Amino acid sequence: MLKVMVVDDEYLARQSIRTLVAQDCDVDEILEASDGMQALAMFESKQPDILFLDIQMPGLNGIQLAEKLAHRCVVIFVTAYNQYAIAAFELNVIDYLLKPFDDERFFHSLQRAKERLRENSFGDAQQVQRLFKHMLAEPYRDFKSRLIVKDPGRIRLLDVEDILFIVGAGNYAEVHLKDGKSILHRETMGTLEKQLDPEVFVRIHRSSIVRKSNICELKSTDKGDYKVILKCGHELTLSRRNKHKLESLLE
Repeated sequence: MLKVMVVDDEYLARQSIRTLVAQDCDVDEILEASDGMQALAMFESKQPDILFLDIQMPGLNGIQLAEKLAHRCVVIFVTAYNQYAIAAFELNVIDYLLKPFDDERFFHSLQRAKERLRENSFGDAQQVQRLFKHMLAEPYRDFKSRLIVKDPGRIRLLDVEDILFIVGAGNYAEVHLKDGKSILHRETMGTLEKQLDPEVFVRIHRSSIVRKSNICELKSTDKGDYKVILKCGHELTLSRRNKHKLESLLE
């Protein structure tokens, strides 16, 4: 039989996971901790097999706690932040639940954890160590240096430095690169705009974001907007609602 610990500073979040875990007949004890230090002390006395761990907590955060315990149990991160480290989770270093998650995703994650226990496999120690070091640094970065692009059966890490401009289409974005290639990325323009440094990129239209240094010419039109000519040869539109950004483009 298994012991499971749920660590989250939000009571309702702990109860939600506890309710789901209780449905698994292989689990006979569920432990709860509201912060990292409490969880660390409880772990030493109870020795749980599986750890559901929130990342954003005051004091000892989830990443720091996992760094101490991941070689002794199976860690499942529970997070609302889809950051670069999620790519490493997908590659089976460790597992994660991205809030909000549904019951099916939860039980899939729990099943994977049980399989790892049977295999006595908690992930490659060096990979996990590198991952934790990156995660400790990543939350303090204002903007992304890489984007995660998920294709069927694989994950690509895309350097922001290689992006010239982005064109949106619904919930997808077409990312155009310096090498002339383009990649379809499942992300909204609003989300991408928040991830990119406004000193480097500017949103000129609801459906386009461009690297400032890639702009070579602006042409006014009869409609009151501007045509934005790029060094790479493409032509985009600066909408009227974004005309206030014209000064930024000319800096």
